[in-house]
Amino acid sequence: MFARILVANRGEIALRVIRACREMGLEVVAVYSEADRGARYLSLADEAICIGPGAPAQSYLNIARIISAAEVADVDAIHPGYGFLAENAHFAEVCRSCNIEFIGPGVEAMQRVGDKVEAKRIARAARIYTIPGSEGALGDVDEALRVAHEIGYPVLVKAAAGGGGRGMRVAHNDISLSQAVGQGQSEAEAAFKDNRVYLEKHIEGARHVEVQILADTHGRCVHLWERDCSLQRRHQKLVEESPSPSLSDKTRAKLCDAAVRMAKEAGYTGAGTVEFLVDPNETFYLLEVNARIQVEHPVTELVTGIDLVQEQIRVAAGERLRFRQKDVVQRGHAIECRINAEDCANGFRPSPGTLTRLCLPGGPGVRVDTHCCQGTTIVPNYDSLIAKLLVHRATREAALATMRRALAEFVVDGVATTIPLHQEILANPDFMAGRVDTGWVERIW
Repeated sequence: MFARILVANRGEIALRVIRACREMGLEVVAVYSEADRGARYLSLADEAICIGPGAPAQSYLNIARIISAAEVADVDAIHPGYGFLAENAHFAEVCRSCNIEFIGPGVEAMQRVGDKVEAKRIARAARIYTIPGSEGALGDVDEALRVAHEIGYPVLVKAAAGGGGRGMRVAHNDISLSQAVGQGQSEAEAAFKDNRVYLEKHIEGARHVEVQILADTHGRCVHLWERDCSLQRRHQKLVEESPSPSLSDKTRAKLCDAAVRMAKEAGYTGAGTVEFLVDPNETFYLLEVNARIQVEHPVTELVTGIDLVQEQIRVAAGERLRFRQKDVVQRGHAIECRINAEDCANGFRPSPGTLTRLCLPGGPGVRVDTHCCQGTTIVPNYDSLIAKLLVHRATREAALATMRRALAEFVVDGVATTIPLHQEILANPDFMAGRVDTGWVERIW
């Protein structure tokens, strides 16, 4: 086992990893930018090192500065969290070349699943449906038009080298597709330094369902059931829950088995998420693979009782998974609402500022993951996440009731938040009945 770990991230996920290390008896080093100087969670680490100005490119995305901090702090391993460098294969390679373990998958597996075109090839080899579309990256607009005419509109232009909705455009005709290809290439180049895009059929009325997997370096790979992430705005998740309220038990079993096959075919190790689109007939297609811990991982922790961050660390240290598939039981129902500093009434405009008042909910069945306290400043440099509000109850109906109560208790002054939107969503009959899809939020609001 490692003795000392550096957390190459900030905010909520940095605190989450610090806590996991503390419980495992490991020393932990935090890094921070000038914008995060004085953040309360830094005091919980054994050491905190400043790595540069607030701009991410000069701090949390600066590989040289993070490696320098790791070497000065004499750590065994680096945990990348999510976002920033978490899925950067070059960063993982640099870590290992410096004899510092990267807590994540191997470089080759990360590269394979991180390239959306290659991931589709792996899926087909693993007998998993892929969404109809181009065989590889598009050469030009004419090729895009030819493929679109073959598979039929609407179609989706997607970045080959990344996710998070960046470089993604829906097109319903030739004119909008010609524009979408150029716009997608420009956005992909800016976000991932790779302008390759490919084309897929846009599946209308689909749900976004993902499966959490864990694989060790000794050949064992298990799934930890699914999370339904259909509640999204511009491909950014708002609400996640497990189990999915719309899947039959038969489809759930097939979906989870497919995720394990995908991970094995890719030679994947560590924690990862295999994401699918499920159409109204419950046919499912590979969407992508996230080679990291997910923002919504606590949903899975609540229904399985397994600490995913600690398991990540154990696997990276070469330990075997301590459980088999039959040991992973899905108990109760968990829901997560992401509380962001955004003004929903004004196009979800970011709402940076200081939290002049923060009252967190509590009580039976409630979990709040946050790095914030009263006086914390939400800065414009980074993600606007304030907290992840989670509930876990025996049934979905009970979980919905607890979440409504918890949202009513949650008080934030000083910035606008997404709490009012979540309250509207949880009061909506379609959501209560599980009749939603990935386009539902934008149709309703």
